[in-house]
Amino acid sequence: MSSITYLAEIESTIAGIPCRIGVKEFLNMRGSHSHNAPSDLDYYGYIESEWDVLDRNGRPAAWLERKLTDADRERIERKIEYARID
Repeated sequence: MSSITYLAEIESTIAGIPCRIGVKEFLNMRGSHSHNAPSDLDYYGYIESEWDVLDRNGRPAAWLERKLTDADRERIERKIEYARID
């Protein structure tokens, strides 16, 4: 059985339960702010991340992931953005 290597593990909570977020992928594309940019994504830039919900011991926690709300997802994605993962 292979384990996943995460770029970072970030402390968080879901439904008041302490957990970790294992960041698998992170991409921060800065915008060009050029009026010649081919799309709004190229103009403004964007951030993409892929992550897993882990228990406090670092094991996948599907039971906790089912408790995620849209507000939780947004908060976690902001935490990942400000964690300065490279």
